[in-house]
Amino acid sequence: MRSPLMAGLICQVVVFGLAIPGMVLVSAVSLATAAALGGGCAVLAVISAAGLRRGWGYPLGWLTQLAGILLGLATPMMYLVGAIFAIIWVATFVMGRRLEDTLR
Repeated sequence: MRSPLMAGLICQVVVFGLAIPGMVLVSAVSLATAAALGGGCAVLAVISAAGLRRGWGYPLGWLTQLAGILLGLATPMMYLVGAIFAIIWVATFVMGRRLEDTLR
């Protein structure tokens, strides 16, 4: 379960980085604000991915999903993109748990 969740978080790093120009060009957010929001979410995703091996990354991963959706406050496109990644996170988490339970 850890590897697919980690891959999803790494993909979110890319998406958060690409959200920065979207915030600036589409929603007229200042570059500094967009960089702080997108960069902060990207850093949170990287820390979450790194923490999955020790277990503390899972709650941070959930927080990353919430942060991705909340980026929609800065640019509406991120409501949809954040929700899509949150759905992928939940589905991967649930299916991973079920698979681990059946293998035990």
